[in-house]
Amino acid sequence: MNQELNKNIDNTNATKAYINEIQDQIIDKQATKLFRDLKWIQLEDISPNKSELFPSVLTGKGEKLLLIHGFDSCFLEYRRLTPILKKTNKLIIPDLYGFGFCPRSSGNKYGFKYLMKHLNSVLNYFSKNQPIGVIGASMGGALALELARQNPKKINKLLLLSPAGLAGKNQKIPWPFNQLGAFFLSQAFVRRGLCRQAFADPANSVGPAEEQIASIHLKVPGWQSSLADFAKEGGVSDCGLPKPVQPLKIILGKYDRIIPKNEKEVTKKNYNSNIEIAKNSGHLPHLEEPNLVAEVWEKFKNSNDI
Repeated sequence: MNQELNKNIDNTNATKAYINEIQDQIIDKQATKLFRDLKWIQLEDISPNKSELFPSVLTGKGEKLLLIHGFDSCFLEYRRLTPILKKTNKLIIPDLYGFGFCPRSSGNKYGFKYLMKHLNSVLNYFSKNQPIGVIGASMGGALALELARQNPKKINKLLLLSPAGLAGKNQKIPWPFNQLGAFFLSQAFVRRGLCRQAFADPANSVGPAEEQIASIHLKVPGWQSSLADFAKEGGVSDCGLPKPVQPLKIILGKYDRIIPKNEKEVTKKNYNSNIEIAKNSGHLPHLEEPNLVAEVWEKFKNSNDI
């Protein structure tokens, strides 16, 4: 037991050291500001021995709002939306379990059920006796749906941004292909390509700052092994139904080139009346049109939708 505790402490300290190392190298000023609001919290059921802490950005004033990032990303994904929403919302932006700057442990497992266990612990930690709102982007949208289904009394409204994982089959990737896939995703040319593909107008929207943030978490200890384990477990898929009981809205980027066409069609079929189109966005409306996303949320939050 003591050996495992020491490993957890070492993993957290190594991740904190890496964050301290890179903060002065970050190009994007909004990202730099977001790091200043990063806190480390101990979650029940996840770190019962108080040896493992988890990163979460806490900022703003007002009603609590949980923001869930997408696949192979981190809290910095919300760097452009945060300055707008924090004026009227208390923002909670955790790094997902096994992603971003979340410390990894070699003996842990990473996959959908572990992500949900972590998110439930985050929700329990922050919601207390008052329901909160949730925004989920890409894979975070699928996780937000499942979290809402599991917690009808703790979540009041949902906004999904280009949600991914709402349809499709669970495809578990066995060893060694899971390791090869994670290694492939670590390559600089792959990161650049995916970053450009995510934006509607990469020629004008993607530069050194965007490319840096798209890859900034890759050197967190255990990144490749946790991603490979996530792939081995099957990732996140087929989370679109059943619909949660809470009011819900979806923003889809008009030029989204990440979500497969058939998955878009299923989402539109199931949630047609709940969908708005971000006309100048690809897969990242919260980065490409943050003012639009914030406006939609504020109107939705203050509406009488039930």
